[in-house]
Amino acid sequence: MRTYRFMSDSHTHSDCSFDGKDSVSLLCRQGAGRGLYSLTITDHCECHEYAQQGVGEAIRRSLACTAKAKVLYRDQLKVYAGIELGQPTQDEAAALEALSLGEYDFVLGSLHNLRGEQDFYFLDYTPETASTLLERYWEELLEVAEQNLFDSLAHLDYPLRYIVGNAGIRIAPETCLDAVDRILKVLVQNDKALEINTSGLRQVIGRTLPGEEILRRFRALGGKYVTLGSDAHRWGDIGAGIEQGLELLLSCGFTHFTIFEGRTPVLLPIE
Repeated sequence: MRTYRFMSDSHTHSDCSFDGKDSVSLLCRQGAGRGLYSLTITDHCECHEYAQQGVGEAIRRSLACTAKAKVLYRDQLKVYAGIELGQPTQDEAAALEALSLGEYDFVLGSLHNLRGEQDFYFLDYTPETASTLLERYWEELLEVAEQNLFDSLAHLDYPLRYIVGNAGIRIAPETCLDAVDRILKVLVQNDKALEINTSGLRQVIGRTLPGEEILRRFRALGGKYVTLGSDAHRWGDIGAGIEQGLELLLSCGFTHFTIFEGRTPVLLPIE
């Protein structure tokens, strides 16, 4: 596997996330040990659960731990403060409050569950229910894109991780193209980034989220910014799949990828 100069992981979760396993410091130690150029901590803010789950306090803790790690690892690794805004359109007030809690380098936008539904991870699927849920997902994800509170849209085809990967239900790509196009066009219009989420390489689906076809379409539509993230929830997955993600970007015609500092995109060469 080729080694890249600026390998960066911009989607990671510490134990400040409800499903994270390890401390920010341990994640950074692993990132430095793997030779990463930068690491962004993007702990969860599930906006629809903000009031009930004490999410604000967890975010404050994540920001404080990340600030300490920036100092501790300053000679080994660039450490950035981020957040993953899940379901921001389901409670915009909560999303805005979360964004006011500190100074972020990077904000991910994501959609893990539809209104009134559990996370796609927990749902049962048949070909019929999968089709209906996907239609609803694209509609709500378009709302997230249009709301425009984030810097990069995370794992765009997230439900397929479970519909295709775990349930083994085939989804014809052509059935999603129009819906995906609408979302990509909003990203391009708003000068936002699209994420290559490499977690699928470690899972049954066996590919990045999204895959090559959507990345090529994003570039054809004028997309400039692509971030890469392992979606690690434990120290051992930090940086996992980033090399493959960079190779995929090169194969799609991109010469640079993006990290964010102070919510400003920084283009880094793929070399």
